[in-house]
Amino acid sequence: MTIANDRPANDPAVIRRLLTTPARWAVVGLSTNAARAAWGVAAYLQDRLGHEIVPVHPRGETVHGAAGHTRLVDVVGPIDVVDVFVNARLAGAVVDEAIAVGARAVWLQLGVVDEAAADRARAAGLDVVMDVCPAIEGPRLGLG
Repeated sequence: MTIANDRPANDPAVIRRLLTTPARWAVVGLSTNAARAAWGVAAYLQDRLGHEIVPVHPRGETVHGAAGHTRLVDVVGPIDVVDVFVNARLAGAVVDEAIAVGARAVWLQLGVVDEAAADRARAAGLDVVMDVCPAIEGPRLGLG
């Protein structure tokens, strides 16, 4: 579903709930590269909002003190939110993995839009947020 300016329509209540309810966020695309947006957003989620982060990146690096994994399927334990920091062309595969591992929500970052993947996630019962950033939405809501 999109709104007039071709940006996906996101439910503000879902955004608020995901940002304020303590959760375990798997951040796909998170590496030790501090110049990348994922690095700063993961720090915001962890340090300002109090979420647990789980880095997921092909190199499986430890980031912000959290042990990294190479794939979502390698993460032990439940995942509440899968935060997708990959090119939109690759986002559908990540969303499918999020569904397969039983995540409760997917958050596709600013610029990451895949309507078909979002529809699959919603059909599987996941909450979906797309084309926005938690580190922008949180302060807009007066968080962190």
